[in-house]
Amino acid sequence: MQPRNMSMSGVVDLAAVKAAGEAKAKAEQARAEAAKRAGEAGEAGPSAGAVPPSALVIDVDEAGFERDVLQLSAEVPVVLDFWAEWCQPCKQLSPLLERLITEANGRLVLAKIDVDANQMLMQQFQIQGIPAVFAVVAGQVLPLFQGVVPEQQIRETFAQLVQVAEDRFGIIGIEVDPDAEGAAPPASAADEIQAGPYDALLEAAVVALDAGDLGGAVQAYKNVLADDPLNTEAKLGLAQAELLARVQHMNPQAVRAAAAENPRDPAAQIAAADLDLVGGHVEDAFGRLVDTVRVTFGEDRDVVRLRLLELFEVIGADDPRVSAARTALARVLF
Repeated sequence: MQPRNMSMSGVVDLAAVKAAGEAKAKAEQARAEAAKRAGEAGEAGPSAGAVPPSALVIDVDEAGFERDVLQLSAEVPVVLDFWAEWCQPCKQLSPLLERLITEANGRLVLAKIDVDANQMLMQQFQIQGIPAVFAVVAGQVLPLFQGVVPEQQIRETFAQLVQVAEDRFGIIGIEVDPDAEGAAPPASAADEIQAGPYDALLEAAVVALDAGDLGGAVQAYKNVLADDPLNTEAKLGLAQAELLARVQHMNPQAVRAAAAENPRDPAAQIAAADLDLVGGHVEDAFGRLVDTVRVTFGEDRDVVRLRLLELFEVIGADDPRVSAARTALARVLF
């Protein structure tokens, strides 16, 4: 999802929000086609648009660690499985990890690391025994567990990892395309019927935007998310509509003056960041809020961090500026 080309010249540009849905659909189609071409060329990877389920489990070595783990962790939490061929407990744990990662359907990726072939990584992670399992989220390393543990404990750990990634960094995972491997079951009549109401509600949101009814658009998107919390189009539309509603009656000059006079005031910086984003100054908006997180504490910091995550939703998780801002946010939080 690319920037929405939203602008503000005395009024909010509602047409840009309507166009965003169309642009999103085209972008997703283009990414799917690119991923298909890459797959035919043997180049498909977990960060190349929609991926097949098999791409959720990858082998990683020292040479590819930065690309396949650190960079990818800005899009999806990466679970690291340190193992070796001679390790019998590893042979018990690894298949379980692979199954649970696949069941997570893009919310997690598993990176398998052979310690015999990657001694440097083993030393860097201070591995004392295997199997050893870590996670990397937004470039931050989290130890999970060592040895073979019960399946239920792993499920609970993975659920907490997914929640932390979304709550703290706005990382929601990557899109999985089961059709890429011919694994998708045929659509049932019930599935086809269920899609209709969402389409109608999404169309109602667009109609409300056309009429300048931002409150109606917000409610329409919330109605979709009440039944389908992961609906990408509704999440995008809601983030945009709420942003436009916030800036609709702002006085840009007054907002920017207040932000300049009060660099540590969360409310002033948040309002200015909203204007930055609507004006197309994406990096400025993100940088302003990251800097504010750096100089605030406690509840003030949480308020700013949450607004930054909301602005990530407006731009879209696959935009490189969002990935860069997530990394910057992680640096100031830890």
